[in-house]
Amino acid sequence: MTFLRPLPAGLQKIAIEELNEVPDRVESDICALRTWLEKLPHLRACMEAQFLLSFLRGSKFSLEKAKQKIDRFYTLQAVIPEIFNEHRLVDDPQVLEIIRMGVILRIPLDKEDTGPAVTIIRVGSYDTQKYKFQDIIRVGSMFGEIMMLEEDNATVSGYLEIMDMTGVTAANLFALQPQLLSKFSAYADEAMPTRQKGIHFINVPKAFETGFKSLLSWFPGKIRERVSVSSDPEAIFERVSRDYLPVEYGGTKGSMQNLLKEMEAKLCSYREYFEATQIFGINEQLREEQRSPGNSHASHFGVDGSFRLLAID
Repeated sequence: MTFLRPLPAGLQKIAIEELNEVPDRVESDICALRTWLEKLPHLRACMEAQFLLSFLRGSKFSLEKAKQKIDRFYTLQAVIPEIFNEHRLVDDPQVLEIIRMGVILRIPLDKEDTGPAVTIIRVGSYDTQKYKFQDIIRVGSMFGEIMMLEEDNATVSGYLEIMDMTGVTAANLFALQPQLLSKFSAYADEAMPTRQKGIHFINVPKAFETGFKSLLSWFPGKIRERVSVSSDPEAIFERVSRDYLPVEYGGTKGSMQNLLKEMEAKLCSYREYFEATQIFGINEQLREEQRSPGNSHASHFGVDGSFRLLAID
């Protein structure tokens, strides 16, 4: 068995009480998932122990739900090619440019903290003439996978997304690609093993506040319930401690540039993983179960693709 990262005591307590984790049974559950994956002709998946453990925690240690979520993870990636494509590599020039611009900020927590992981997305900080919103989401998806592989707060307590709308213009709002945002939100909710605890839009310009709220109709219903919108510049402190934030956000945790350098180094350390993701995925022609015509998820994916609920023994 590959080495498994032990949980801090506080998160271990939550995992046992809320996720049904039985520490002595974790290795055998991972072996069961690995054995199941090896028998599937249509699915080529990551077999790393920490990857599989994240799906067990995300399914509250129901093996059947974990199987379904792993299959869905790769099935839904296949129907969002705007994001999951050959550019998801650590040395892709556009990926590196987006990181260095500071569009996405991963906020480190103290080891003793048992709260959700935190990501800040600075929506108004990129040139809409040079980058599409799908390019931003692609980089975010890469850090989302790093989060599920190594951030225990995310796999046990979930994660928060802070959408900072400072400097947002009409061009930024038109660039949001609502249908893509809806599809990716559904993917994050239905296929990612980390649980989304909230999406909080902060610093929303007053002029856009009413119109912006109408965009929320593109989110799946369950996600809309977790969304908040505020123009108050102090709203971020209701969600994230100043002790974790860079000085640019009124915090005490160093500068944003230092944080971005750490993020780039972290991404580069996952070179082999993202190279391997280029060969992971689904081959529907080899899937042994028959498609059920009544199980299309057209409400989330429209005509771009559909998938059915899996009958897994």
